[in-house]
Amino acid sequence: MDIYIGFDSAWTDNPKARGAICAVGIENGQAILFHAPRLASFREAAVFIRSVRSRNGATLIAIDQSTIVPNRSGMRPVERVAASLLGWLGGGVQPSHRGRTGMFCDSAPIWRFLSDLQAEEQPDVARIAADGLHIIEVFPALALASMDPAFFGRLCAPRYNPARRQTFRLEDWIRVSDVAARQAVDLGCIALAEWCAAAARTARPGKADQDRLDAALCVLIALQWRLQPRKSLLLLGDLTAGYMVLPATPAVRDRLAGPARMHDVLMDGQPAG
Repeated sequence: MDIYIGFDSAWTDNPKARGAICAVGIENGQAILFHAPRLASFREAAVFIRSVRSRNGATLIAIDQSTIVPNRSGMRPVERVAASLLGWLGGGVQPSHRGRTGMFCDSAPIWRFLSDLQAEEQPDVARIAADGLHIIEVFPALALASMDPAFFGRLCAPRYNPARRQTFRLEDWIRVSDVAARQAVDLGCIALAEWCAAAARTARPGKADQDRLDAALCVLIALQWRLQPRKSLLLLGDLTAGYMVLPATPAVRDRLAGPARMHDVLMDGQPAG
């Protein structure tokens, strides 16, 4: 059985603002295991991963946090490319750099988590691996532009973060949850789809609800990376300066190509053409 894990880490180890984690198990092409999204710190996530990882197949973790951050300040090149698209959509990108204390400084919890986990970080290897523990960096806000055409367009990014009360829209919360449910159905993960459909009916979602929904989006990207045609997915960036794995429609690829050329960011291992 292959295990797919989605982890929205929340970037810091604040006990009052934990991230969220979930898992799906696939055996012989069938989803037979589902661990619903739950709140988790880095330590709790590591315990969860050790408890659910596959003993006879591959385990793929999709984490919504930068895993390769060599820059001391500013944005990574891949983030500049992502920001060009997200800015057009009406969203934004939080910069990753080693100067962000508690997030990416030398003592940040992400580095301890990755060191303890000892997961292989080679996205193209993870796509075809028959066994082992693997990890990829993902960005759900960017992935949504390819998950539903309604989210791709000028200022079309969904406003589904309840912590941002001035911009939050319940109708966008419902739309994102419904899109996630449809994606889960397409991937044969009915239990995950039912969870996402139930999330859409949350009357007053809070930040913890959004963290759980983002964990579900992360696991969907992990599933897509291994189960969907490669041409429908994109490895943006590289393993030296930083990267992201995401589903990418032709329209999204076209929108990213110009900024990728400008910032010398690779697309699927090649210069943007």
